[in-house]
Amino acid sequence: MRILVLGATGGTGRRIVETAVADGHEVVALVRSVERARDIEGARLVEGDARDASAVAAALEGCSAVACSLGAPISLFGRVDILSEATRVLVSAMTRGGTRRLICVTGIGAGNSRGHGGFLYDRLIQPVLLRTVYQDKDRQEEIVRASGLDWVLVRPVMLTDGAPAAARASADPSVPHGRSVSRATVARFILDQAIGDEWLRQAPIVWS
Repeated sequence: MRILVLGATGGTGRRIVETAVADGHEVVALVRSVERARDIEGARLVEGDARDASAVAAALEGCSAVACSLGAPISLFGRVDILSEATRVLVSAMTRGGTRRLICVTGIGAGNSRGHGGFLYDRLIQPVLLRTVYQDKDRQEEIVRASGLDWVLVRPVMLTDGAPAAARASADPSVPHGRSVSRATVARFILDQAIGDEWLRQAPIVWS
């Protein structure tokens, strides 16, 4: 399978590429700078902005699935819109090109999972430090849900750089869950969703 990865230079994106390559998939990574992404091994690098429709369309050619793990800079006061803008461009390109499967990473606290991240996260980290980022994650999720594609919204809890472990998941945010999960575990979960239908058109919280 040929898989397009957006956000491949981020912590989770790198693990997605590594896992996909190890699984024998052909990986295409859309990156803003090929020079800065030279250490990403096993992927074909395509230079371009994820908000550029022509760049996204070129990178998407021949792909059967997309793993989107784009990040956004923290902004305490200014509007953040990179996630929703890029996702809107991506969904349009996928619809035109016939690529159906979209696995999109958002995070616990997005959509109906707000208020289920733990005391400190719910009362300080998300509403103060990540408020504008999560407003954009909410817009991103709405775009994915309305896309008509075969989507999965992946909402990991706090990410770590630990070893891979068995992933646990629930689409019910009220179900008790762990507080952390490794990026390697999330990457494995994402690749499983690229080829399976267990969580199709659902938004599972993922922990280990």
